[in-house]
Amino acid sequence: MNDNYFKFSNAVIGLPVFFVLLLWIIYWIQIRFDFDFYQNGIYPRDFSGLQGVLFSPFIHENLEHLYNNSIPLLVLLAALQFFYPKQSFAVIVFGILFSGLITWLIGRENFHIGASGLIYVLVSFIFFKGIQTKYYRLVALSLSVILLYGGMIWYVFPDVDKTISWEGHLAGFITGFGLSLYYKTPEYAKPIIYDWQKPDFDPSGDPFMKHFDEDGNFVNTEVVEEEVQNTESFFNSNISVNYIVTKSESGDKV
Repeated sequence: MNDNYFKFSNAVIGLPVFFVLLLWIIYWIQIRFDFDFYQNGIYPRDFSGLQGVLFSPFIHENLEHLYNNSIPLLVLLAALQFFYPKQSFAVIVFGILFSGLITWLIGRENFHIGASGLIYVLVSFIFFKGIQTKYYRLVALSLSVILLYGGMIWYVFPDVDKTISWEGHLAGFITGFGLSLYYKTPEYAKPIIYDWQKPDFDPSGDPFMKHFDEDGNFVNTEVVEEEVQNTESFFNSNISVNYIVTKSESGDKV
């Protein structure tokens, strides 16, 4: 694995800033022109409520609600774009869609709004994906996410806070875990150096492994020594050369 794989780009800053700025613009339009965007949230098991799958992450109840979601989004979207640039767009898009659909299926009969579901998608994806790669930098990232946002796990359970959409949080957490399993990161896999690391390695055909039995015990293979006499003419002189050929049980010369 090349440690120089992680490269900073304008998208690392641009993506989170653009996304959060969009949320603030929509909220400004809502209060400036007195629009009622709440009706565009997710209303579970109602056909018209499906529109909220697309719109709900961009709608917030008040300034405190928007502010509490903005800071985590800035941090998590930047981390996602820097460490997983190939998967970032798909994780955001499908994270919104699938978490919204699950919320629509399991949610209470009320309007569910806010970007907190996406935040749970990002936390879940970054944590589980880092553990799955077993790459030390990404594992460290996973632990950092837990230190910062580990307390959020309590809000995926009902009755902890009835004023929030725990269904949306749970849906985001499940979606993030599912996306971490689906999207592979071969660029972070350990390079294959030895033959025994290859998936199709057959130990029965390896000369070294033949010296061990099924229990891993060393087996001293018998050898057969054969004395060979070779007579060659060298400067009209007869020189006799005696050498020994040692053969293993498989017949290979040693």
